[in-house]
Amino acid sequence: MFTQNSIDYNNRKEFYNYLITCLEELINGEPDWLANISNAAALLYQLIPDINWAGFYFYKNGELVLGPFQGKPACIRIPMGKGVCGTAAKTREIQLVPDVNKFPGHIACDELSKSEIVLPIIKNERLIGVLDIDSPVLSRFDKQDADGLAFFVDCLNKHINWPEFV
Repeated sequence: MFTQNSIDYNNRKEFYNYLITCLEELINGEPDWLANISNAAALLYQLIPDINWAGFYFYKNGELVLGPFQGKPACIRIPMGKGVCGTAAKTREIQLVPDVNKFPGHIACDELSKSEIVLPIIKNERLIGVLDIDSPVLSRFDKQDADGLAFFVDCLNKHINWPEFV
């Protein structure tokens, strides 16, 4: 296991390097994809400041279905193209939303969430699902977060053999 060091979040390069090092320590050599994703959600929730939800939705039968997460109970199913998560899945592009109340069709699972970042998880051109992180702070996420979390998703894809049913 890893020990949580005091990493300055304001130095995003150092922070995300540390986050990915922690992730690799947790999942390297572990074949169970569900255990790895569960630990990944917990790691994000523990280390990223000013967030109130971190987790995964998986693409199944034409919609997104809730996977492992940390935070309040969440919406279980999200149609493709709906809300921030459905938009990220449909467009296969990172969604960086400074104010969720200004996002057309936002799905409010937690009324305290003010901003959100969602990254599609794609492996070998196959949509696996999305990584979703919410914050109670407006404009909480920026391009540095998008870049750092994209490396986080790349690390997951490197270590995880996704089952066919997700």
